[in-house]
Amino acid sequence: MATNAPPVILDNGTGYAKIGFAGNSEPQFIIPSCIATKNSKVGSMGLEDLDYFIGDRALHANGYSTNWFIRHGVIENVDLAEKFIARSLYRYCRIVPEDHYFLLTEPPLNTPENREAMAEIMFETFNVPGLYIAVQAVLALAASWTSKNSKTRKLTGTVLDSGDGVTHVIPVAEGYVVGSCIKHIPIAGRDITSYIQQLLRDRETNIPSEQSYETAKLIKVIFRYYLQSVEVIFNIHINPCSKKYNGTVECVNTDMETYCYVCPDLVKEFLKFEEQPEKHIVPYTGVHNATKKPFNIEIGYEKFLGPEIFFSPEIANSNYSTSISTLIDNVITGCPIDIRRPLYKNIVLSGGSTMFKGFHKRISRDIKKLVEARYEKTVKLSKGNVKPTPIEVNIVTHNMQRHAVWFGGSILASTPQFIKVCHTKADYDEKGPSICRYNPVFGQVT
Repeated sequence: MATNAPPVILDNGTGYAKIGFAGNSEPQFIIPSCIATKNSKVGSMGLEDLDYFIGDRALHANGYSTNWFIRHGVIENVDLAEKFIARSLYRYCRIVPEDHYFLLTEPPLNTPENREAMAEIMFETFNVPGLYIAVQAVLALAASWTSKNSKTRKLTGTVLDSGDGVTHVIPVAEGYVVGSCIKHIPIAGRDITSYIQQLLRDRETNIPSEQSYETAKLIKVIFRYYLQSVEVIFNIHINPCSKKYNGTVECVNTDMETYCYVCPDLVKEFLKFEEQPEKHIVPYTGVHNATKKPFNIEIGYEKFLGPEIFFSPEIANSNYSTSISTLIDNVITGCPIDIRRPLYKNIVLSGGSTMFKGFHKRISRDIKKLVEARYEKTVKLSKGNVKPTPIEVNIVTHNMQRHAVWFGGSILASTPQFIKVCHTKADYDEKGPSICRYNPVFGQVT
């Protein structure tokens, strides 16, 4: 079924869902991945399927139970996912799904049963003409092509994808995920927020207890933006980094301010704070939700100790001690030997939790140290008779890194190949949802 309407990219993450049209540089809507349903169905008389909220409205809906239907990147409640997608498409995007091809994202090692369930929803509930389910790591590689640090336009590389709920290290060779070498760590954006919350509580700051998590999250990363009244009227959670939203809403002032950063050396950073505390400690002012009175706190060690759990996880979790840099190195060395050099040469960062200042420099330094130590050991053991070619380590960062998965989907869905690799409604009607267990791989995009 041919259609001139642009494909829709739907990236469901643990914390936020990103929705928009192919060809755009940013998602049109960024909505918290939660849904609020009525606690009691008494008197609803069949209307309970419509009585729910999603996103920001769900977070503030009194008398409703809030559910996060995605855990560690995987959809756990398909029924809630269906409701969430329906409200997203009809209320936010204001589109007719039958007119658009869709690209959905999935985490690595997603189960075939989960993939089939999503195919049933899209083809049977929304009657879409075509569907492609892409692995998030492959899309992140495609997004990295816009970076000046990217030295290739192939779908080969190592992806460090860290969002709100999960952190994965995924090796990809020519568009195929090396599934046996995928590793993950139990640390992501929410864990950083919780650790900052714990640090603030240990200092006994005067933050209201019911706002401690919210304040910790704001300290981690703060967005300040002012939108026209259209957002207030429709209560839409829109990407604050865009200048225009679907031609209807404009951002008149945007200011992103990040408190947290990754330090090059933990001990030296502590010494800096001890020697010149007035230079490094910054004030933060919040407002009590109930009394509306301001409260003031000082932010010190929390600025660098929060992100440090990626590199020294034992400070927050005694059961885990492998740094993210070591994990990346272990993943690559566990891959077939003929693809290791390309994997080192194209280490791509993706997700909001990789956006901390100094994050990519710390990873680059640590991995280079590991590679150089292994190189020197090889030369020493061979007594100088063997001198292998040094391995190039390249960390790829870019402006679209925060929403790299969605942006990569936008790029690939804009190519002529996209319609060809999609599973169509006719194929689904003939063979059933099992056709979506496997999806064709994109070739090299020029």
